[in-house]
Amino acid sequence: MRIARYYCPESHETYSLLPDCLSSHFRGDLADVEEVVAIVEASKSVEAAANIVRSIEISLPCAVRWVRRRLQPVRAALLAIFTLLPQIFAGCTPSVGEARRILCTTSALPSLRELSADRLGVLPPPLGFGPRVKPRRRRRQRRERRQQKVGADPPGYPV
Repeated sequence: MRIARYYCPESHETYSLLPDCLSSHFRGDLADVEEVVAIVEASKSVEAAANIVRSIEISLPCAVRWVRRRLQPVRAALLAIFTLLPQIFAGCTPSVGEARRILCTTSALPSLRELSADRLGVLPPPLGFGPRVKPRRRRRQRRERRQQKVGADPPGYPV
């Protein structure tokens, strides 16, 4: 879906109006992302869920990465919403199945987006518009500067 972007001349930034059904920072809508997470919750492992979800052209390791890229941010968003709304989700584990059961709906993520409309700026994608949740990576160790090559100075080098 094409989404129009607008420019704010005062703040020198662009912004867009995202429809409620679409997920932020991910291709597709919230229902597609929710379905992948629901399959993972019903499966015995992420690999088993990736094997169910993947198409024929894609290998299993690629499918596992694809599933994990959706699973981690949705779990972070669910944890944030379940923590922010204790009057609704008190004593529940943050999962799509629990959200569906409590909200009495078949698509929990769009309903959760409506419930937390005032906090969408801080919630992680695909539900909110805050910064992405990135896994911690080790810092690459800087290569030590290599010493100058052994030998005579090049011609024209000042002494």
